[in-house]
Amino acid sequence: MNRDSNAYTFLFAAAMVLVVASSLAFTATSLKSRQADNIRKEKMQNILATIGIETDREQAELLYQEYITKELALTATGSVDEETNAFTLKLNNEIKKPALEQRFPLYIAEVDADKFYIIPLRGAGLWDAIWGYVALESDKNTIRGAVFDHKGETAGLGAEITQQWFQDRFKQEKVFDENGQLVGINVSKTNNDPTDSDKNDHEVDAISGATITGDGVTAMIYERLQHYLPFFSQENNTVAVN
Repeated sequence: MNRDSNAYTFLFAAAMVLVVASSLAFTATSLKSRQADNIRKEKMQNILATIGIETDREQAELLYQEYITKELALTATGSVDEETNAFTLKLNNEIKKPALEQRFPLYIAEVDADKFYIIPLRGAGLWDAIWGYVALESDKNTIRGAVFDHKGETAGLGAEITQQWFQDRFKQEKVFDENGQLVGINVSKTNNDPTDSDKNDHEVDAISGATITGDGVTAMIYERLQHYLPFFSQENNTVAVN
């Protein structure tokens, strides 16, 4: 075939496209399982971080198995759905369903005889989704720790929710008021306690210039926690009876 002809050029280009496409498809397929494993371990890292267990990705699974004693998928009434794997639940899919049809993942951890309840979070920031985890101590009221992440918040502003200094503000804050009503945590730009030393005011100091993202964190915590009230109520009654 004449290498200077249009037919040769077309066939050569088509062959190169086929080779490159095949190579990319093979690479994507071969890396898919590794990527899924990395995502799974990163999730374990985040869950552990809320209870003060810091680890690298390689040690995450071992420590997760050591400290996380239960993975529960709860119904809206607080019962446990034994047919559903809590860890593999995708919260971004669940929140699109009516509340009565959702399943709510709950991770129970034990560290040095202390019990913690870790709740996955998901909401909306300024530009896109935000998510994370919050761990409650055995009183189901005091925050042990929190981890937040985002898809597309502004660098230096809303994206700062991923910073440890912001997440540390939530430690020891209370999510219920003195009457036992869920109030959550308000990320407030008018907070009168900028050092967050008052752990009974249900507020943390907001990030300057990130009001909408902060409001998203506030709404996300309250909206997700309210779905766990039936389970907490049932568990409290069980403990009281025992």
